[in-house]
Amino acid sequence: MTINYQQPFYQNPYGGVPYIYPQPPIYPYPPEAGVNPNQIYNEQSYIENILRLNKGKIATVYMSFEGSQWGSKIFRGEIVEAGRDHIILHDVQNKINYLLLTIYLSYITFDDTIDYNLNFNGE
Repeated sequence: MTINYQQPFYQNPYGGVPYIYPQPPIYPYPPEAGVNPNQIYNEQSYIENILRLNKGKIATVYMSFEGSQWGSKIFRGEIVEAGRDHIILHDVQNKINYLLLTIYLSYITFDDTIDYNLNFNGE
């Protein structure tokens, strides 16, 4: 077996053949890749990208915190930003900003239509 020393290498704690963890995709794309990091591709219809397309819209975010004192909570506000693991909402009535972790996300509703045109290549 040839070992590639450029990838993370870990000894199997149960014996046997050592294993190599695959590299996660680079995110966002590095500048040398020639990809605009603000551009979203057809195969990337992730929640974060859909929320980015709907920045500035009012959304109601339903979160479930199982095993905690809060149970379920509802957050309403303007979508400011969305990342791989979080959503930033601005409650315009109470002037509060929320940083919500998507691990607790149940679903999201919009009062307006949802922008979902992920086709930026003109196809």
